[in-house]
Amino acid sequence: MSVIEKIKSAKSTAFSFELLPPLKGNGIDSVFATIEKLREFSPQYINITTHRSEFVYRDKGDGTFVRFVERHRPGTVAVAAAIQNKYNIAVVPHILCSGFTREETEYLLIDLQFLGISDLLLLRGDKAKHDREFIVTGNAHATDLQQQVNQFNGGFFENGESMKNLGKRFSYGMACYPEKHEEAPNIDADLFWAKKKVENGAQYLVTQMFFDNEKYFSFVEKCRKNGINVPIIPGIKPITFCNQLTVLPKIFHVDIPESFACELARCKTDEQAAEVGVQWCIAQAKELIAHGVASIHFYSFMASESVRKVAKAVY
Repeated sequence: MSVIEKIKSAKSTAFSFELLPPLKGNGIDSVFATIEKLREFSPQYINITTHRSEFVYRDKGDGTFVRFVERHRPGTVAVAAAIQNKYNIAVVPHILCSGFTREETEYLLIDLQFLGISDLLLLRGDKAKHDREFIVTGNAHATDLQQQVNQFNGGFFENGESMKNLGKRFSYGMACYPEKHEEAPNIDADLFWAKKKVENGAQYLVTQMFFDNEKYFSFVEKCRKNGINVPIIPGIKPITFCNQLTVLPKIFHVDIPESFACELARCKTDEQAAEVGVQWCIAQAKELIAHGVASIHFYSFMASESVRKVAKAVY
């Protein structure tokens, strides 16, 4: 059963969360520990993030530097396969444009097909840390990546050759932005591309994190008026550290409501901030459920214990 089928058939609001592969050199135990902490809430699926390679400069000791290419969190496909095998929970690896050629993407799709993993989340991804702007290495936009996956689903490789044995088709979701993508000139432009994603095969959209439910409700209303009728899955995250009051808006270009920001500003320790974050996230989740959302997706990086507390209160 695909993710969209799980979402649509769920008798109540579905629960899902996102995991990062372990840092290079670390084992998978931390990933399993997070799943063990959250599996009691019957996650319908687990997203596995993908991370592009970055340039790293190392001092040779003689005043010169050597440039290496390094991926700090490799193993998305292997982690996804391990989770599916160990827990029999649907996994959704992220597929990125950023840092990957079209040929690398094609081989990634082949590997996933061999493993029986057929749900994807298609994303453009962020620019490399060393770049001033997004540099195209393969697909320039998520909609270009979408077309490549559609071509693969249609039985054709990147070079135009037809497949001898057409495997199971991939189903996929894509991203949307209740507060507008940072590069979009306005919300109408953002809605235009969201609609294109759906028209070209995205079966659901999952939002960037947000902390103001009214912005989500307003965005969904605009989507419906524009003919975007697929499930729009709210993605939320409990704040766990004091510095996230300023860090999250800077990195993810999201607003923190004034009342929430004031509560966080009064926190003297991360423990206090985490408790305030949990209570806000619980209120968010309860309101979203009351409005009948099909699913809630939790961004759990460095917040798995907080996500557990939220889920305990609302599921």
